[in-house]
Amino acid sequence: MSGKEKLRISIVGACNRGRSFAPALHATGEAHIVAVCDINEKGLEKARADLGADEAYTDYEQMLRDADINTVIVGTPMPLHVPQAVAALELDYHVLSEVPAGVSIDECRDLVRAANAADACYMMAENYTYIRQNMTVAELVRRGLFGTTYYAEGEYLHDCRELYVLTPWRRRWGVGVNGITYGTHSLGPVLKWMPGERVTEVCCAGAGRHRVDAEGKDYEQEDTCVMLGKTTNGGLVKIRMDILSDRPHAMANYVLQGTEGAYESARAQGEPDRIWLREVHGTPHKWHDLLDLPDEFTPQAWVEHGERAREAGHGGGDYLEVLDFVEACLGRKPPPIGIHETMDMCLPGLVSQQSIEQGGAWLPVPDSRDW
Repeated sequence: MSGKEKLRISIVGACNRGRSFAPALHATGEAHIVAVCDINEKGLEKARADLGADEAYTDYEQMLRDADINTVIVGTPMPLHVPQAVAALELDYHVLSEVPAGVSIDECRDLVRAANAADACYMMAENYTYIRQNMTVAELVRRGLFGTTYYAEGEYLHDCRELYVLTPWRRRWGVGVNGITYGTHSLGPVLKWMPGERVTEVCCAGAGRHRVDAEGKDYEQEDTCVMLGKTTNGGLVKIRMDILSDRPHAMANYVLQGTEGAYESARAQGEPDRIWLREVHGTPHKWHDLLDLPDEFTPQAWVEHGERAREAGHGGGDYLEVLDFVEACLGRKPPPIGIHETMDMCLPGLVSQQSIEQGGAWLPVPDSRDW
Protein backbone atom coordinates (compact mmCIF):
# COMPACT_ATOMS: atom_id res chain seq x y z
CA MET A 1 0.00 0.00 0.00
CA SER A 2 1.26 3.47 -0.84
CA GLY A 3 2.21 5.56 2.14
CA LYS A 4 0.09 8.38 0.65
CA GLU A 5 -3.09 6.31 0.69
CA LYS A 6 -5.35 6.55 3.71
CA LEU A 7 -6.58 3.41 5.40
CA ARG A 8 -10.30 2.99 4.80
CA ILE A 9 -11.46 1.48 8.08
CA SER A 10 -14.48 -0.53 9.11
CA ILE A 11 -15.09 -1.25 12.79
CA VAL A 12 -17.16 -4.32 13.66
CA GLY A 13 -18.48 -4.36 17.20
CA ALA A 14 -18.74 -0.58 17.02
CA CYS A 15 -21.39 -0.15 19.70
CA ASN A 16 -19.15 -1.52 22.43
CA ARG A 17 -15.47 -2.47 22.43
CA GLY A 18 -14.81 -1.44 18.83
CA ARG A 19 -15.46 2.24 19.50
CA SER A 20 -12.35 2.52 21.70
CA PHE A 21 -10.09 2.38 18.64
CA ALA A 22 -11.51 5.54 17.07
CA PRO A 23 -9.56 8.31 18.90
CA ALA A 24 -6.19 6.96 17.79
CA LEU A 25 -7.43 6.32 14.25
CA HIS A 26 -8.55 9.94 13.95
CA ALA A 27 -5.31 11.20 15.49
CA THR A 28 -3.09 9.51 12.90
CA GLY A 29 -4.49 11.61 10.06
CA GLU A 30 -3.94 8.55 7.86
CA ALA A 31 -7.11 6.61 8.52
CA HIS A 32 -10.76 7.26 7.74
CA ILE A 33 -13.57 5.31 9.37
CA VAL A 34 -15.77 4.47 6.41
CA ALA A 35 -18.14 1.99 8.03
CA VAL A 36 -19.29 0.62 11.35
CA CYS A 37 -21.01 -2.70 11.95
CA ASP A 38 -22.93 -4.09 14.91
CA ILE A 39 -25.98 -6.26 15.50
CA ASN A 40 -27.22 -3.64 18.02
CA GLU A 41 -29.57 -1.81 15.67
CA LYS A 42 -30.72 0.65 18.34
CA GLY A 43 -27.20 1.86 19.11
CA LEU A 44 -25.75 1.67 15.63
CA GLU A 45 -26.69 5.11 14.34
CA LYS A 46 -25.26 6.77 17.43
CA ALA A 47 -22.06 4.75 17.03
CA ARG A 48 -21.84 5.83 13.38
CA ALA A 49 -22.24 9.48 14.30
CA ASP A 50 -19.90 9.32 17.30
CA LEU A 51 -17.14 7.63 15.31
CA GLY A 52 -17.55 9.82 12.25
CA ALA A 53 -18.31 6.92 9.91
CA ASP A 54 -20.04 7.27 6.55
CA GLU A 55 -22.07 4.07 6.67
CA ALA A 56 -23.55 1.59 9.14
CA TYR A 57 -24.29 -2.11 8.73
CA THR A 58 -25.86 -4.82 10.84
CA ASP A 59 -24.62 -7.59 8.51
CA TYR A 60 -20.85 -8.20 8.50
CA GLU A 61 -20.77 -10.05 5.19
CA GLN A 62 -22.75 -7.28 3.52
CA MET A 63 -20.32 -4.71 4.86
CA LEU A 64 -17.39 -6.63 3.40
CA ARG A 65 -19.14 -6.75 0.02
CA ASP A 66 -20.50 -3.23 -0.20
CA ALA A 67 -18.35 -0.84 1.84
CA ASP A 68 -15.36 0.87 0.20
CA ILE A 69 -12.84 -0.37 2.79
CA ASN A 70 -9.40 -1.94 2.94
CA THR A 71 -9.09 -2.48 6.72
CA VAL A 72 -11.22 -4.18 9.36
CA ILE A 73 -10.99 -3.75 13.12
CA VAL A 74 -12.58 -6.69 14.92
CA GLY A 75 -13.98 -5.76 18.33
CA THR A 76 -16.62 -8.49 18.63
CA PRO A 77 -17.04 -11.45 21.04
CA MET A 78 -14.24 -14.03 21.19
CA PRO A 79 -15.80 -16.79 19.02
CA LEU A 80 -16.24 -14.33 16.14
CA HIS A 81 -12.63 -13.15 15.96
CA VAL A 82 -11.31 -15.86 13.65
CA PRO A 83 -14.30 -16.15 11.27
CA GLN A 84 -14.46 -12.39 10.82
CA ALA A 85 -10.68 -11.96 10.50
CA VAL A 86 -10.42 -14.78 7.96
CA ALA A 87 -13.26 -13.35 5.87
CA ALA A 88 -11.48 -10.00 5.73
CA LEU A 89 -8.03 -11.46 5.04
CA GLU A 90 -9.41 -13.49 2.14
CA LEU A 91 -10.28 -10.14 0.54
CA ASP A 92 -6.76 -8.84 1.27
CA TYR A 93 -8.09 -6.43 3.88
CA HIS A 94 -5.82 -5.52 6.80
CA VAL A 95 -7.08 -6.81 10.17
CA LEU A 96 -6.63 -5.63 13.76
CA SER A 97 -8.30 -8.17 16.04
CA GLU A 98 -9.23 -8.02 19.68
CA VAL A 99 -7.85 -10.67 22.05
CA PRO A 100 -7.62 -13.57 22.17
CA ALA A 101 -7.16 -14.25 18.46
CA GLY A 102 -9.03 -17.56 18.56
CA VAL A 103 -10.83 -19.99 20.84
CA SER A 104 -9.40 -23.26 19.48
CA ILE A 105 -6.17 -24.55 18.00
CA ASP A 106 -7.96 -25.69 14.84
CA GLU A 107 -9.36 -22.25 14.09
CA CYS A 108 -5.98 -20.70 14.88
CA ARG A 109 -4.61 -22.87 12.07
CA ASP A 110 -7.25 -21.39 9.77
CA LEU A 111 -6.26 -17.89 10.83
CA VAL A 112 -2.56 -18.51 10.23
CA ARG A 113 -3.31 -19.96 6.81
CA ALA A 114 -5.40 -16.92 5.84
CA ALA A 115 -2.86 -14.41 7.20
CA ASN A 116 0.02 -16.10 5.36
CA ALA A 117 -1.92 -16.12 2.08
CA ALA A 118 -3.19 -12.54 2.29
CA ASP A 119 -1.56 -9.50 0.75
CA ALA A 120 -2.45 -7.62 3.91
CA CYS A 121 -1.37 -7.01 7.49
CA TYR A 122 -2.73 -8.96 10.47
CA MET A 123 -2.16 -7.74 14.03
CA MET A 124 -3.66 -8.68 17.38
CA ALA A 125 -4.62 -5.79 19.65
CA GLU A 126 -2.82 -6.91 22.82
CA ASN A 127 -2.90 -3.51 24.50
CA TYR A 128 -1.24 -4.55 27.78
CA THR A 129 2.09 -4.80 25.97
CA TYR A 130 1.78 -1.02 25.44
CA ILE A 131 1.19 0.00 29.06
CA ARG A 132 3.96 2.43 30.00
CA GLN A 133 5.45 0.27 32.76
CA ASN A 134 5.51 -2.78 30.50
CA MET A 135 7.08 -0.86 27.63
CA THR A 136 9.67 0.59 30.01
CA VAL A 137 10.68 -2.88 31.19
CA ALA A 138 10.86 -4.02 27.55
CA GLU A 139 13.16 -1.10 26.77
CA LEU A 140 15.41 -1.94 29.71
CA VAL A 141 15.56 -5.55 28.50
CA ARG A 142 16.43 -4.34 24.99
CA ARG A 143 19.33 -2.32 26.41
CA GLY A 144 20.64 -5.38 28.24
CA LEU A 145 20.08 -4.00 31.74
CA PHE A 146 18.30 -7.17 32.90
CA GLY A 147 21.03 -9.41 31.53
CA THR A 148 19.53 -12.75 30.54
CA THR A 149 15.86 -12.95 31.52
CA TYR A 150 14.85 -16.40 32.69
CA TYR A 151 11.72 -16.14 34.87
CA ALA A 152 8.53 -14.11 34.59
CA GLU A 153 5.00 -13.98 35.97
CA GLY A 154 1.78 -12.46 34.72
CA GLU A 155 -1.56 -12.35 36.54
CA TYR A 156 -5.06 -11.30 35.51
CA LEU A 157 -7.33 -11.16 38.57
CA HIS A 158 -10.70 -9.64 37.72
CA ASP A 159 -14.08 -10.66 39.12
CA CYS A 160 -16.18 -10.77 35.94
CA ARG A 161 -19.27 -12.61 37.20
CA GLU A 162 -21.63 -9.72 36.48
CA LEU A 163 -20.41 -9.65 32.88
CA TYR A 164 -21.35 -13.30 32.45
CA VAL A 165 -24.97 -12.40 33.15
CA LEU A 166 -24.95 -9.38 30.82
CA THR A 167 -23.04 -11.07 27.99
CA PRO A 168 -23.81 -14.81 27.69
CA TRP A 169 -20.96 -15.40 25.23
CA ARG A 170 -18.54 -14.62 28.07
CA ARG A 171 -20.32 -17.22 30.21
CA ARG A 172 -19.56 -19.79 27.51
CA TRP A 173 -16.07 -18.77 26.41
CA GLY A 174 -14.72 -17.06 29.51
CA VAL A 175 -15.62 -19.56 32.24
CA GLY A 176 -17.37 -22.29 30.27
CA VAL A 177 -13.95 -23.82 29.60
CA ASN A 178 -11.39 -24.78 32.25
CA GLY A 179 -7.84 -23.45 32.08
CA ILE A 180 -6.43 -20.20 30.75
CA THR A 181 -9.11 -18.71 28.50
CA TYR A 182 -8.02 -15.06 28.67
CA GLY A 183 -4.28 -15.12 29.04
CA THR A 184 -2.77 -12.76 26.48
CA HIS A 185 -2.88 -9.73 28.80
CA SER A 186 -0.58 -11.67 31.13
CA LEU A 187 1.58 -13.60 28.67
CA GLY A 188 1.90 -10.89 26.03
CA PRO A 189 4.09 -8.45 28.00
CA VAL A 190 6.13 -11.33 29.44
CA LEU A 191 7.07 -12.55 25.96
CA LYS A 192 8.19 -9.03 25.05
CA TRP A 193 10.63 -9.31 27.99
CA MET A 194 12.06 -12.61 26.77
CA PRO A 195 12.96 -11.62 23.19
CA GLY A 196 13.34 -14.37 20.65
CA GLU A 197 11.64 -16.93 22.89
CA ARG A 198 8.29 -18.64 22.87
CA VAL A 199 6.56 -21.01 25.28
CA THR A 200 7.27 -24.54 24.07
CA GLU A 201 5.36 -26.62 26.66
CA VAL A 202 2.85 -25.95 29.42
CA CYS A 203 1.08 -27.55 32.33
CA CYS A 204 -2.00 -26.18 34.08
CA ALA A 205 -3.79 -26.79 37.39
CA GLY A 206 -6.75 -25.22 39.16
CA ALA A 207 -7.72 -24.41 42.74
CA GLY A 208 -11.19 -25.94 42.70
CA ARG A 209 -14.70 -24.46 42.44
CA HIS A 210 -16.18 -22.46 45.29
CA ARG A 211 -19.17 -20.61 43.80
CA VAL A 212 -22.06 -21.04 41.40
CA ASP A 213 -23.57 -18.76 38.78
CA ALA A 214 -26.78 -16.73 39.01
CA GLU A 215 -28.80 -19.84 38.11
CA GLY A 216 -27.12 -21.96 40.75
CA LYS A 217 -24.99 -23.85 38.21
CA ASP A 218 -21.30 -24.64 38.58
CA TYR A 219 -18.80 -22.79 36.46
CA GLU A 220 -16.71 -25.09 34.29
CA GLN A 221 -13.61 -23.08 35.08
CA GLU A 222 -11.95 -23.39 38.46
CA ASP A 223 -11.70 -20.20 40.48
CA THR A 224 -7.96 -19.77 40.00
CA CYS A 225 -6.00 -21.44 37.21
CA VAL A 226 -2.20 -21.38 37.03
CA MET A 227 -0.23 -22.24 33.91
CA LEU A 228 3.49 -22.95 33.97
CA GLY A 229 5.38 -22.68 30.72
CA LYS A 230 8.91 -23.60 29.67
CA THR A 231 10.49 -21.28 27.11
CA THR A 232 12.76 -21.91 24.16
CA ASN A 233 15.96 -21.34 26.15
CA GLY A 234 14.81 -23.15 29.29
CA GLY A 235 13.25 -20.21 31.12
CA LEU A 236 10.08 -20.46 33.20
CA VAL A 237 6.85 -18.47 32.94
CA LYS A 238 3.93 -18.53 35.39
CA ILE A 239 0.52 -17.23 34.32
CA ARG A 240 -2.36 -16.95 36.81
CA MET A 241 -5.94 -16.16 35.80
CA ASP A 242 -8.83 -15.67 38.22
CA ILE A 243 -12.03 -14.13 36.88
CA LEU A 244 -14.44 -15.58 39.45
CA SER A 245 -13.16 -14.86 42.96
CA ASP A 246 -14.47 -12.22 45.36
CA ARG A 247 -11.52 -9.83 45.55
CA PRO A 248 -10.32 -6.41 44.37
CA HIS A 249 -9.24 -6.28 40.74
CA ALA A 250 -5.55 -6.69 39.93
CA MET A 251 -5.43 -7.12 36.19
CA ALA A 252 -1.83 -6.19 35.45
CA ASN A 253 0.47 -7.98 37.91
CA TYR A 254 3.92 -8.86 36.60
CA VAL A 255 7.31 -10.15 37.73
CA LEU A 256 10.56 -10.39 35.78
CA GLN A 257 13.87 -11.88 36.88
CA GLY A 258 17.12 -11.61 34.96
CA THR A 259 20.76 -12.21 35.72
CA GLU A 260 21.32 -8.46 36.21
CA GLY A 261 17.98 -7.14 37.42
CA ALA A 262 14.53 -7.77 38.86
CA TYR A 263 11.09 -6.16 38.52
CA GLU A 264 7.82 -6.50 40.44
CA SER A 265 4.76 -4.48 39.50
CA ALA A 266 2.57 -2.88 42.14
CA ARG A 267 0.01 -5.29 43.55
CA ALA A 268 -2.24 -2.75 45.30
CA GLN A 269 -3.32 0.85 44.82
CA GLY A 270 -0.72 3.29 46.10
CA GLU A 271 2.19 0.87 45.87
CA PRO A 272 5.12 1.61 43.54
CA ASP A 273 6.28 -0.57 40.67
CA ARG A 274 9.60 -1.89 42.05
CA ILE A 275 12.82 -2.40 40.14
CA TRP A 276 16.47 -3.18 40.81
CA LEU A 277 19.15 -3.07 38.10
CA ARG A 278 22.74 -3.81 38.94
CA GLU A 279 24.14 -1.33 36.42
CA VAL A 280 21.83 1.50 37.51
CA HIS A 281 21.36 0.89 41.25
CA GLY A 282 24.44 -1.12 42.25
CA THR A 283 24.50 -2.87 45.60
CA PRO A 284 23.22 -3.48 48.22
CA HIS A 285 20.14 -5.02 46.66
CA LYS A 286 17.32 -2.58 47.27
CA TRP A 287 14.05 -1.88 45.49
CA HIS A 288 13.61 1.43 43.67
CA ASP A 289 10.50 3.06 42.22
CA LEU A 290 10.25 2.47 38.47
CA LEU A 291 9.11 6.07 38.05
CA ASP A 292 12.42 7.28 39.51
CA LEU A 293 14.43 5.92 36.59
CA PRO A 294 16.10 8.63 34.48
CA ASP A 295 14.09 9.99 31.53
CA GLU A 296 16.55 8.38 29.12
CA PHE A 297 14.85 5.04 29.79
CA THR A 298 11.36 6.27 28.83
CA PRO A 299 10.16 4.40 25.72
CA GLN A 300 10.17 6.63 22.64
CA ALA A 301 6.49 5.98 21.96
CA TRP A 302 5.64 7.44 25.36
CA VAL A 303 7.92 10.42 24.80
CA GLU A 304 6.16 11.25 21.55
CA HIS A 305 2.57 10.24 22.29
CA GLY A 306 2.29 9.92 26.07
CA GLU A 307 -0.13 12.79 26.63
CA ARG A 308 -2.66 11.51 24.10
CA ALA A 309 -2.12 7.89 25.10
CA ARG A 310 -2.99 8.62 28.74
CA GLU A 311 -6.39 9.89 27.66
CA ALA A 312 -7.17 6.59 25.94
CA GLY A 313 -8.09 3.30 27.58
CA HIS A 314 -6.06 0.48 29.10
CA GLY A 315 -3.14 2.55 30.33
CA GLY A 316 -2.52 4.09 26.92
CA GLY A 317 -2.40 0.73 25.19
CA ASP A 318 -5.49 1.33 23.05
CA TYR A 319 -3.87 4.40 21.52
CA LEU A 320 -0.34 3.15 20.92
CA GLU A 321 -1.34 -0.19 19.43
CA VAL A 322 -3.45 1.57 16.80
CA LEU A 323 -0.52 3.79 15.84
CA ASP A 324 1.65 0.71 15.30
CA PHE A 325 -1.08 -1.00 13.31
CA VAL A 326 -1.48 1.96 10.97
CA GLU A 327 2.28 2.16 10.45
CA ALA A 328 2.38 -1.55 9.64
CA CYS A 329 -0.53 -1.36 7.18
CA LEU A 330 1.19 1.51 5.38
CA GLY A 331 4.31 -0.62 5.01
CA ARG A 332 6.57 1.40 7.28
CA LYS A 333 7.31 -1.31 9.84
CA PRO A 334 6.37 -4.92 10.59
CA PRO A 335 3.40 -5.36 12.93
CA PRO A 336 4.82 -5.79 16.46
CA ILE A 337 2.20 -8.48 17.11
CA GLY A 338 1.93 -10.14 13.72
CA ILE A 339 0.38 -13.52 13.12
CA HIS A 340 3.16 -15.61 14.69
CA GLU A 341 3.62 -13.33 17.70
CA THR A 342 -0.15 -13.56 18.09
CA MET A 343 0.01 -17.34 18.13
CA ASP A 344 2.89 -17.25 20.64
CA MET A 345 0.57 -15.32 22.98
CA CYS A 346 -2.57 -17.40 22.34
CA LEU A 347 -1.57 -21.03 21.82
CA PRO A 348 -0.12 -21.69 25.32
CA GLY A 349 -3.49 -20.84 26.88
CA LEU A 350 -5.34 -23.12 24.48
CA VAL A 351 -2.95 -25.99 25.26
CA SER A 352 -3.38 -25.28 28.99
CA GLN A 353 -7.04 -26.20 28.57
CA GLN A 354 -5.96 -29.64 27.37
CA SER A 355 -3.43 -29.95 30.19
CA ILE A 356 -5.90 -29.25 32.98
CA GLU A 357 -8.24 -31.88 31.50
CA GLN A 358 -5.35 -34.36 31.70
CA GLY A 359 -4.57 -33.70 35.37
CA GLY A 360 -1.90 -31.06 34.78
CA ALA A 361 0.20 -33.00 32.26
CA TRP A 362 3.03 -31.17 30.51
CA LEU A 363 2.02 -30.80 26.85
CA PRO A 364 3.88 -29.33 23.86
CA VAL A 365 2.77 -26.00 22.38
CA PRO A 366 2.78 -25.98 18.57
CA ASP A 367 4.84 -23.39 16.71
CA SER A 368 2.70 -21.69 14.08
CA ARG A 369 5.81 -21.06 12.00
CA ASP A 370 5.80 -24.78 11.23
CA TRP A 371 2.17 -24.84 10.04
